[in-house]
Amino acid sequence: MNEQLTTARGPLAPLATAALAFAGAALVLLAFVEAWQVFARYVLDSPPGWTEPVALLLLKCALMFGAAVGVRNETHFRILLGVQAAQARIKWVLNTIARVTAGALGLALAGWGARMMLENWPVKAPGAPLSSGLYFAPFVVAGLLFVVFAIERLLFSFETDEH
Repeated sequence: MNEQLTTARGPLAPLATAALAFAGAALVLLAFVEAWQVFARYVLDSPPGWTEPVALLLLKCALMFGAAVGVRNETHFRILLGVQAAQARIKWVLNTIARVTAGALGLALAGWGARMMLENWPVKAPGAPLSSGLYFAPFVVAGLLFVVFAIERLLFSFETDEH
């Protein structure tokens, strides 16, 4: 169980660790932004307009970068019971299908996210001096990480494959 809290070994372990650190930092910042929002609303009686859009962006960053690390560690988007019960050759096929599917999902997230980001970039986000397109950037970057991590898993089996 402890292996799920760290990144798997392999050539892209430093990138995965950085992505996990970024997700964690976004989550901590999200907690501070939300705390400020509650304090300003109920103690100062002056709710800031920027906290909600910033919190939304931080939440997307935390979720998407955490999911990318989950794809690399193969703890996300998987049904492990069937894989664990399978014979070695079938297990390899199921792992390959899961990795290709995760890469394809990442490619879709990056492509559609980039399109949405570019189309919404000129639009100002309500309540904060940010572009609305910025809200799609986590999908683009994390989607590309999905692809890179899925390819790494296809090329390097690490310790979880048995074939």
